[in-house]
Amino acid sequence: MSRRLALTALLAASALAFAAPVRYAEDRAPAIVNPLFATSMSEARLNELVFEGLFADDQDLRSTPKLALAWELAEDRMSMRVRLRQGVLWHDGEPFTADDVLFTINAMRNPTTASTEAGRVAWIRSATKVSELELDLTFVAPEYSPQDKLHFKIVPAHAFKSTAVSRTDAFRTSPIGTGPYRVAKFNDDNSISMDRWGGYWGTSYVDTFVLREVADPNYQAKLLSYDSLESLVRVLPRDLATLRADRRVELYPYQTNSWWYIGFNQRKANLQEPEVRKALSLMVDASSLLAPIGTGELLSGPFVRSSPFYNHDVPVSQADPERAAALLTEAGYQRTASSWVRNGEPLTLQIVTQQNLETAQDVVINLQAQLQRQGVEVKPVFLTPADWKQRVWREGDFDLVLSQWSFDRNEDIYEQFHSKGSRNFVHFKEEAVDTLLDQAREAADPQRKKALMRQVHAHIAQDNPMIFLWTLDSYSAVSTRIQHVVIHPFYYFTWANEWTTN
Repeated sequence: MSRRLALTALLAASALAFAAPVRYAEDRAPAIVNPLFATSMSEARLNELVFEGLFADDQDLRSTPKLALAWELAEDRMSMRVRLRQGVLWHDGEPFTADDVLFTINAMRNPTTASTEAGRVAWIRSATKVSELELDLTFVAPEYSPQDKLHFKIVPAHAFKSTAVSRTDAFRTSPIGTGPYRVAKFNDDNSISMDRWGGYWGTSYVDTFVLREVADPNYQAKLLSYDSLESLVRVLPRDLATLRADRRVELYPYQTNSWWYIGFNQRKANLQEPEVRKALSLMVDASSLLAPIGTGELLSGPFVRSSPFYNHDVPVSQADPERAAALLTEAGYQRTASSWVRNGEPLTLQIVTQQNLETAQDVVINLQAQLQRQGVEVKPVFLTPADWKQRVWREGDFDLVLSQWSFDRNEDIYEQFHSKGSRNFVHFKEEAVDTLLDQAREAADPQRKKALMRQVHAHIAQDNPMIFLWTLDSYSAVSTRIQHVVIHPFYYFTWANEWTTN
């Protein structure tokens, strides 16, 4: 064989090696793939590979055109014209047009659809088609940088019969996007294969991503070490040292925009009382809850410390058992040998959390011990994702809830804390907070919005609808075979089209 033929054969063999998939783990694979109904981070990460928005973050976290090509904001900041990218194709070969953007906005707004993403378009008064690749958006109030709010994913109008979209629509298992990867197969082992879309308007290098369902987070790091995974979205603290010592693995630190909390269900009579909520907050030592599960920053309100909305004048709550006891006494409770009692009933609380929320079991068990030492009985309940939606979201069948919220760059907490918010399952209602959130949504000046949101932080911290816990330090682990890896702090795969394999 000539030297040239040998080199050709070697290159061909290398190309076959490069075609190996990039497999990443999720605790649970999404049951549906439709960005109109995204409710979990596993769905958000998958959607980032398959779908696109008009704009997306660049690596400096500035909004940059994606499906949009250019835009012009009116002088009064009440409208904008968006020109769309030409030559973009959906995964079924149909051209992307302004009709798709209008359809997506109207489907999200349609109350029959009941999209979990409806709040993302509440600021848009109307959307009008100008031409196949142009549209006008008008706003409810002046917008300083509307491109920052146009990151929601676009879905194809031709794939649906009307803007009243059902969660059970066939699209959920045969999704069509414009992103660099298309869903190729829902596999029998609950994994999902996504192949590189040959008609993509941009560039991409990895041939296949595979989402693997690995229900036990403790097993995920082992799979990475055994070359059965190439990417681990979040490394458990206990696995950091092992993976740091593995020369086949690279650790990537990244700052998430998420925070943990304990929420009080204010439909429960005793938890409607501010003194009781405050007393319970003062019984909790957040530092002791955090230590066994990792490192992070303790919080005093509903933003991470790096957020422009975080109010640093609000101190982090410190455990104060004596003050907690005084507040419960003021609320009519009496301390017996084992518990706090009022009207013959001991103070007993049911706390629910999700089975697949990593390290939640450790936190709940430690919380249970902390409160029981101070006379409050706690009954933990660990729910499947389906039961979580039923008991927490629909029925409100809980006293306390342990969970975390994750946000994108807009950090819009309206749905969580406005009395009309679709995600306000703790049933918090405070007129001052409603007013401030309404004003912040309408604020065109970013400085005014920052000031309003810092007031929101202060009011919420005082009203105590939740015990704000921490934001965790996060690390991703990726095989050294994968190069040019940059992790988006929220969506993870925003820049995965630039990843390469070697």
